[in-house]
Amino acid sequence: MDLEQMIRKYAYTLARVGLNVQKGQTVLVEAAVEGYEFVPVFAEECYKLGAGNVVVHYLDLANMKVASQYRTEEEVKKVEPWEVSMHQPYLDDGACYVRLESVNPTLMEEVSEAQSNAIFAHVDAVRNIMRKASREKHCQWLIAMIPTKQWAKAILKEQDEEKALEQLWELLLKLCYIDENNDVVTTWEQLTQKKQERAKKLDQLHLRTLHYTSDNGTDLIVGLTSDSKFSFDHVPPIPFQANIPTEEISTTPDKYVTEGVVYASRPLVLGGKIIHNFGFRFEKGKVVEVLADEGKEMLEALVQMDENAGYLGECALVEYHSPISMSQIVYYTTLIDENASCHLALGRGLQSVKNEAFNDSVIHIDFMIGTKDLKIVGTNDQGEEVIIFQDGDFAFE
Repeated sequence: MDLEQMIRKYAYTLARVGLNVQKGQTVLVEAAVEGYEFVPVFAEECYKLGAGNVVVHYLDLANMKVASQYRTEEEVKKVEPWEVSMHQPYLDDGACYVRLESVNPTLMEEVSEAQSNAIFAHVDAVRNIMRKASREKHCQWLIAMIPTKQWAKAILKEQDEEKALEQLWELLLKLCYIDENNDVVTTWEQLTQKKQERAKKLDQLHLRTLHYTSDNGTDLIVGLTSDSKFSFDHVPPIPFQANIPTEEISTTPDKYVTEGVVYASRPLVLGGKIIHNFGFRFEKGKVVEVLADEGKEMLEALVQMDENAGYLGECALVEYHSPISMSQIVYYTTLIDENASCHLALGRGLQSVKNEAFNDSVIHIDFMIGTKDLKIVGTNDQGEEVIIFQDGDFAFE
């Protein structure tokens, strides 16, 4: 494999399949500073597709970490006027945007939970500028990953630094369905069609609740409304893929109906800190108790970010035997780990249709709950039960 050429093919996939950059369009880029070597490659692929401008801003969490130790939490959280002005004019003029993330799992180890939460709040508030544009202007957006030495060494500990980075690139290419010979546009069209067909079958069941159970203690009922669609509820003016890689089909639940206890099956990275072994107890849709030995302060702050942060905004279905899960690696990034596992999200709902039972919030935080023994029983609008998941995978075709 010519890795340099494959990295360029990955950049093309993000620009063409992910963003679907249009001629003359501005591309706004938020990129992890550690991934600076990949960004010009991606920018060039955007320009080849006809982009009018590629505007890059680097996310420097190491600098934010230093600032958090000398500034107050409120100062760290504050979004400065220049942070709005460096994005908003482009978005008003029809720009699309991409987040090119990476992972440095040990960066925030010595930072307090309060400081880490302040960093998360700031970064998320800036990203909400772009999210608002995606909802209101229907612009294309994408989240994708850049392999770096720090990330590679953290998850592939047995390899030396250079070999680990090469192996991580090879892994990511495979998870994104990119090989030396395939037409990535056709490949992704076929993947999208397959997911849409399964989503339509789910919608035809007219489900009103999903009951999740597993041996780790999860026993949770999530409510759905007649507007909770797993299939695409609208076709954007410019088709795009919001996440690469992705395996999920998802919907927006009824914010008021969730009841019971759910435990995470994979770690959550929040504000640069890794939180293991946690869960939530819900009553009447809202988190009433955080269940955690570590990271409890951060999770409690998270569900109190605003009045709706403790309600669900997404339930997503992913088979346990998905390619990402079968790689048997925890990637320490929600983008990839959520596509190894059924997951839920606290905060903002997904769907554009207006429904008072759909949640709205400043946050949207996914956490993974899928296990090898997960069972999901759905109840339809006639009160009939149907098994949706058995032993971690779909129970119907």
